[in-house]
Amino acid sequence: MIREIINEDFNGLMQLYMQLHGDSMPEKTPEIMEVWNRILEDKEHHIIIAEEEGKIVSSCVCVIIPNLTHNQRPYAFIENVVTDKHYRNKGLATACLNYAKEIALKEKCYKLMLLTGSKKDSTLNFYEQAGYNQNDKTAFIQWI
Repeated sequence: MIREIINEDFNGLMQLYMQLHGDSMPEKTPEIMEVWNRILEDKEHHIIIAEEEGKIVSSCVCVIIPNLTHNQRPYAFIENVVTDKHYRNKGLATACLNYAKEIALKEKCYKLMLLTGSKKDSTLNFYEQAGYNQNDKTAFIQWI
């Protein structure tokens, strides 16, 4: 099942995110729960999940960003694409990305942007097969 997160999904999402960067399970501190609640309340911030047998096994984030150019049409930013290592190659991440695209279309976005830190050909090919390209824009990152 592909859907957006709900409040009860916190632990499952955090367990999946541990595979994203090799982080440990965060404590449910007031600070992290404040961020969680801000995300849940933000109508422009969508965390999309794929769930199998009650377990969150794939996810991506889609944020809709208001814009003053392109006839004031917003754009969408995709981040934190991850699939549990035991559930890969089943089309779950593609389904999450397609759900994000549906949101972007509904919001009349003029583009979707996605960044990845991966240099692996398999990951880059996956994003190209999902409809993204590396040629139209150049991304620069400044870590702060």
